Amino acid sequence: MEQEKTYYTIGDLAREFRITPRTIRYYEEHGILNPRREGRQRIYTRADRTRLKLTLRGKRLGLSLAQIKELLDMYDGMHNSPAQIREFLRVLAERRAALEQQRRDIEAVLTEIDQLEAQCHAALAEAGAQAVAVP
Repeated sequence: MEQEKTYYTIGDLAREFRITPRTIRYYEEHGILNPRREGRQRIYTRADRTRLKLTLRGKRLGLSLAQIKELLDMYDGMHNSPAQIREFLRVLAERRAALEQQRRDIEAVLTEIDQLEAQCHAALAEAGAQAVAVP
C-alpha cells in the first residue's frame, strides 16, 4: 500500500483534483492556501491539501470563497467544536434556503413556459397550421 505523501507540488494537487495551477494560485491570493516556498517552488502540506479538498467541496455546494475561508479558519482554530458545527449548520441552512428559492423560481418560470407553449399550440390549431417540433 502506498504511503500518503507529506508534501505536494502545485502540479501534484492540480492533477489530483483536476483543476488548473491558476485555480490553486487564485485560492492562495484569497488566503485559503498558504504554501511554503523552496526557492520558486510552492510546497503544500497535507493540511493544505485538505483545505483545497474542502474548498472544492464548498464550491460544489455553492458557498462563496468568503464563506469557505471563514469556515476553514474556524476549523483551524477549533477542530470540530460545537460552535464550529453550529456555524457550519447555519451556513448550510442558508445555502439550502437559497437553493429552495431558486427551485421555486425555476418551477414558476417552467409553469409559465408550459402555459405559453399551450397558448401557441392552440393558436396554431385555430389557424389550421401544424407546430414544428422544437428540440
